[in-house]
Amino acid sequence: MTIAYACVLFMGLFPYVAAGIAKKGFEQYDNANPRQWLAKQTGFRARANAAQANLFESLPLFFAAVIIAHIANAPQSRIDALAIGFVIARIAYLICYIANWPTTRSIVWLLGLICVVTIFCQV
Repeated sequence: MTIAYACVLFMGLFPYVAAGIAKKGFEQYDNANPRQWLAKQTGFRARANAAQANLFESLPLFFAAVIIAHIANAPQSRIDALAIGFVIARIAYLICYIANWPTTRSIVWLLGLICVVTIFCQV
């Protein structure tokens, strides 16, 4: 497994970390209606839930970039480095979202997007 493929696996699971943070403490958590419960949350729980959604939304483009770059035989070291950059940016994104640092969050979001676009440019 390449480093980039390991990053794909990690990112496929990472949104569940945000989901766990959103449900942290499970105060009056309603497993029968989890989306309704999450919709009523505020503070860090609401931000973690929003981060979870954004993390899931970012996956298709990242997955496609890595797979297409592999198929096109792009330089593996560059794909790996950019995939790691994307992972680091997305971890920082979650931290910034939960901490309520919107400007920094937007910057690291953009850095992650740049990593993905640059992976495509390796093709």
